[in-house]
Amino acid sequence: MKTILKVENVTKRFGGVIALNNVSVDVYEKEFLGIIGPNGSGKTTLFNVITGFIKPDKGRIIYMDKDITGMPPYKIARLGVARTFQIMKPLENLSVYDNVLIYALPRSKDVDEARDKTEKVLSLLDLWSRRDVLAKDLNAVEKRRLELARAIVGDPKLLLLDEVLAGHSPAEIDKTLAILKKIHESGVTIMMIEHVMRAIMKISERVIVLNYGNVIAEGPPEKISKDPKVIEAYLGEGFKKYLETSKT
Repeated sequence: MKTILKVENVTKRFGGVIALNNVSVDVYEKEFLGIIGPNGSGKTTLFNVITGFIKPDKGRIIYMDKDITGMPPYKIARLGVARTFQIMKPLENLSVYDNVLIYALPRSKDVDEARDKTEKVLSLLDLWSRRDVLAKDLNAVEKRRLELARAIVGDPKLLLLDEVLAGHSPAEIDKTLAILKKIHESGVTIMMIEHVMRAIMKISERVIVLNYGNVIAEGPPEKISKDPKVIEAYLGEGFKKYLETSKT
């Protein structure tokens, strides 16, 4: 498998708090990688380091054989790395359509191509019927989808998703997972931080577990779900019982 991203021995401190402690992660091309862990375990800090929003105190980030450590976020985005954020910040007084079109324009040869990309992405995300609605008037799930639409309209090679299922009902989770599967099948490598364990276990090919800034486990979902360290640190005995019950 070809490696698209290498996080090499990355450490990040905030005062006396070690958010990432000598973390190393390899992400393979066209992989769907889940990232889980308790709140404060370093998941979003990892995304922020990868995408240039913060600089690591130690270590390197290698993307497609290029050292991008400390590179400004806009330059990393131009290389084909896109992300969503936990806190959604759409351009509230612009329509859904214009929110996405703005992100499509820099990665398109002309306005017509940008408009075509915008229509396709809004249709994929089930937002086409809401295209003329102001972003501030969307509900929480629609805003999550708009955030995702803005991330993928630029045709990224690597997509980082930070809790895109937050606030979703079970039916909405299934619908968004189906969308993510289509995005992944188009050839996009995906890293996804998520607390909805049913979703992570269903869609991820491999899972990495962080705790107190350390990688404590890595492997396929079925292995991770049974790892004693992961159960103790994050999943809990309740999830173990859920797995056992779901098999019967």
